[in-house]
Amino acid sequence: MKVSQFPIFTLKDTPSEAEVASHKLMIKAGMIRKLSSGQYSWLPIGLRIIKKIEEIIRSELNKIGCSEILMPSVQPAELWQESERWDQYGPELLRFTDRHKRDFCLGPTFEEVITDLIRKDVSSYKQLPINLFQISSKFRDEIRPRFGVMRAREFIMKDAYSFHESQECLDQTYEKYKEAYKNIFKNLMLDFTIVDADSGNIGGNESNEFHVIADTGEDDLLLDSEMNGMNIEIAKKKYHEDNVDALVEKTGLMHKKGIEVGHIFKLGQKYSEKMNTMITTKDSKSVNIFMGCYGIGVTRIVAAAIEQLHDKDGIIWPKSIAPFNSVIIEIDGNKNPSVRNHAQSIYELLNKKNIDIIFDDRDSNLGKKIKDWELIGVPNIIIIGKKESENKIVTYKQRASRSKTEISVEDLYKQLK
Repeated sequence: MKVSQFPIFTLKDTPSEAEVASHKLMIKAGMIRKLSSGQYSWLPIGLRIIKKIEEIIRSELNKIGCSEILMPSVQPAELWQESERWDQYGPELLRFTDRHKRDFCLGPTFEEVITDLIRKDVSSYKQLPINLFQISSKFRDEIRPRFGVMRAREFIMKDAYSFHESQECLDQTYEKYKEAYKNIFKNLMLDFTIVDADSGNIGGNESNEFHVIADTGEDDLLLDSEMNGMNIEIAKKKYHEDNVDALVEKTGLMHKKGIEVGHIFKLGQKYSEKMNTMITTKDSKSVNIFMGCYGIGVTRIVAAAIEQLHDKDGIIWPKSIAPFNSVIIEIDGNKNPSVRNHAQSIYELLNKKNIDIIFDDRDSNLGKKIKDWELIGVPNIIIIGKKESENKIVTYKQRASRSKTEISVEDLYKQLK
């Protein structure tokens, strides 16, 4: 990929409406642009990051036997009325009426739709367990969208659902998802924790949240030295205390701020009872199916990663989700054929070796190019000018450590692979 074929839209000035680091940097780095309050278009750099996060999620879910589907975002009111959440969910449910005077909503979550799907095709214990997931846009009529994509009206989320004959089977599958989530966040290379959580309006009798630790997080967590614990809502109920400082003193736990990026629930029979979703068991009894649901905020992960990994010059992406592994920056390549040829040969070599690389062939000065790529946060910067082309070397700079050295092309590949 070359910049002449892959437009980047970096900005010099910090946007005035942005409050937190992730919002500022996502706009400055040319990842997103605002359409309206709480709605953003994803530009090429930002979308590459989303796709890498999605592939990490898919890989781990495939390992536990979860199959991908896609469900309609427009959901009929009848399903939500059947589950009794049409009124319960409140004003955050984005509702509308079509030309035939039928009520619909844009889905913030899909428990009703997936339950309706299963009850039409599953009737026997022999068909269970079933694990399904989708990655799609969700909608929430936020009263005050804020912090960029952190709290938006439209966002990308992975939601998975499991269906079981018994509570025991649900419990076993829940643990599999918990382990898969741990692997996902480890592969994303983020500092995270798992806490006991309240089930809220999703419902169920047990749930856990996954948080990226960040000082700008909206959620209060109480954690032990192993970074295990509970969110503040659970702590208040458990210890009958509303003051955070008092809870810290009473429990001996640390107070940390977190950004919720994942939430898993044991729904039990909440939806199957209300929506009459039955199966026949081995002993010919009719029972309501047991359900679990498992969410990950894809676009929120992008913002959370930036909150955790940035400095004064821009984003510091972990290599697993960086838009590119490396960038080649040539100095006056349009004026010096030997520089262009050396840069082109290294670009072709690394491409053949499957290094995820972009070649900055813009007619811009070195300072502008380096500032852009440090802002964007590509882990490895490869600089090629007259000296490098004459000596058949490169200047290699690491974004995270800021180390800079002259090395051979062979040693460069060893660093990048």
